[in-house]
Amino acid sequence: MTRYDLRVTAPLAIGIQLPECERVVRFDEYRALAVGAEEAGVDSIWLGDHLLYRGDGREERGPWDVWTLLAALAACTARVRLGPLVACAAFHPPAVLAKMAATLDEVSGGRLVLGLGAGWNDEEFRAFGIPYDARVSRFLEAFPIIAALTAGERVTLEGSYHQVVDAVQLPTPRRSLPLMIGSNGPRMLAGTIARVDWWNTWYRDYGNTADGFAALNATITVAAEAAGRDPLTLGRSACVAVRIGAGTSARPHDDGAPHVPGVPAVLAEHLAALAAAGADEAILVVDPIDRSAIELVAATLSLF
Repeated sequence: MTRYDLRVTAPLAIGIQLPECERVVRFDEYRALAVGAEEAGVDSIWLGDHLLYRGDGREERGPWDVWTLLAALAACTARVRLGPLVACAAFHPPAVLAKMAATLDEVSGGRLVLGLGAGWNDEEFRAFGIPYDARVSRFLEAFPIIAALTAGERVTLEGSYHQVVDAVQLPTPRRSLPLMIGSNGPRMLAGTIARVDWWNTWYRDYGNTADGFAALNATITVAAEAAGRDPLTLGRSACVAVRIGAGTSARPHDDGAPHVPGVPAVLAEHLAALAAAGADEAILVVDPIDRSAIELVAATLSLF
């Protein structure tokens, strides 16, 4: 099978995250935003993978199912890469998750990037009856199953949390799926970095600054070398928080987070600095995430 081509738009690929649960968004708006983003020239479109938010002083809320939405958006777009930012491996048995991902890659014509993480929101785990204990250990046992099946390999594993016996993907996937790890944790990196194509970090984890990303990125290079991986073969992806106008953030758990002003010239300068710091792709998390976000991205890309 063909391996994923890590080459991205020079000097920096630009992605955008579509709405999660800042407000109730119907599919017609998702479709319009995705089509508008593709027409604006973005390289990738992402959706969060969550089930429920509550217990943070706000009205309880939740997004639509990420896999169904991604499949629908795959049918509405033709060029952009698509992916979950990132899929919580605990929400599905690992072999089933691999099957879902392979099917979505087929629907999209080979445009899926499978972002993976262990999850963090204990409220949604409890509400939906999903074990929250030993999250990293469960993930590290699930990961080799997912990686093997999405690469077209057979896999048997008798673990403490997951068991598969001669599992195989049929029909055979058109390619080995690109994997992205959404974590900075030493255990998570040590257990995945040798086999993933991309590493992604959320903006809060590096302070949403080019200097902060450069410092964190250096630790990823060290982790890749420690795992026997050529660091140059690992794509580096950074989420970037962008605020259009003033006011309180509508995004869950984001109050007080630093944001880049939603001004095309300012954002373009920030993205150039991020590329210089080692980023291969910037995924914009714009607040508000609506038509104005697409217009901002289009205006910013015109400056490159």
